[in-house]
Amino acid sequence: MDVLISGASIAGPALAYWLGRFGMRPTIVEIAPALRTGGNAVDFRGPLHMGLLERMGVLGELRAVQTGGTAMRFVDATGATLMEWPAGLAGGDLEVHRGDLARILCAAGADHTDYLFGDSIAALAEHPGGVDVTFASGLERTFDLVVGADGVHSRVRRLVFGPEERFVRHLGYYVAGWTVPATEPDLRLYNEPGRMISVGGDGAFAAFASPRIDYDRHDLAEQRGVLRDTYEGMGWRAAELLAEMGDDLYFDQICRVDAPEWTRGRVALVGDAASGATIGGQGNGTALVCAYVLAAELATAGGDHRAAFPAYEKRIGRFARGTQKGGDTTGRFLAPRTARGIRLRNYLNNRKWFLDLTFAIAKERATNLELTAEPRPLPGSGRRSGR
Repeated sequence: MDVLISGASIAGPALAYWLGRFGMRPTIVEIAPALRTGGNAVDFRGPLHMGLLERMGVLGELRAVQTGGTAMRFVDATGATLMEWPAGLAGGDLEVHRGDLARILCAAGADHTDYLFGDSIAALAEHPGGVDVTFASGLERTFDLVVGADGVHSRVRRLVFGPEERFVRHLGYYVAGWTVPATEPDLRLYNEPGRMISVGGDGAFAAFASPRIDYDRHDLAEQRGVLRDTYEGMGWRAAELLAEMGDDLYFDQICRVDAPEWTRGRVALVGDAASGATIGGQGNGTALVCAYVLAAELATAGGDHRAAFPAYEKRIGRFARGTQKGGDTTGRFLAPRTARGIRLRNYLNNRKWFLDLTFAIAKERATNLELTAEPRPLPGSGRRSGR
């Protein structure tokens, strides 16, 4: 079976790994010219996440590049600590940089995955024998299945399921991140009502409350202008950090993807394209789990998507929608809209009982699923060299 996957971030390479392991032939198309490097730290929690990484044979490599966790210190305008999440709590059982995670996942499946960098899907036409795909480059190919693993702004979802506004819900906040000269290893965050800016390692991060903004997602100059206007006059190190914004700027809304169906015909969605939450929804761990379940159901069904796709949605739906709920309160936590809200957050998060409860809920959401045993590879499968 030839399966096209759109997106080479986390869900895409994880799915390609399992598809190849179960005897299918994945191809990943990625709009970026090369594998993305850098990015913020991401974490994994509980035996479900950790057990799956071990099954994939990548846990040792990830431990070799783990950050050790990143403490989060909320500070006042003088830099004095007001509230702190210790590294052991904030970083989960394993914390790594997103770029390292993507690199290791891609390498794990490289011997049975083809990559098409610098291209994207322009059109899809399904027929009884497969899906005809036209790429932005003009390339035309036919695949048995197509999977959208291309994030909350999924092109595959838009082409097959409908316009983005039908599925993506704005949660009242925006976030941004960019590289800065290396500073202290711990993350230090500063608040004024409705605004937060932070720095740690070699990255700056910002979050602010706002109704939906009409802007060009591909115009970095416009996005930098939005941030400068929003943070004008803010204290602490805001002006210094904003001056460092460059071409690696990430800017997006905090949102949630509410897609009632994740499959249609020969097309499926996985990861953030299906059940994304911009930040705080355990998206990376959930992406790994969803990728495994989708590949396993296809193998169990002998490659018959008509049986596998409904089984995939039934098996993973409640779990994925449960984990994404954690993202609903992320904006309010990072940037409370009032001074009173900031004080209340700091007060509660300085209480051990509250932290224990918060992380117990997060861990329960991350483990609320039992993985099936690995199915046998499809008959007649073989491995091939990737490119």
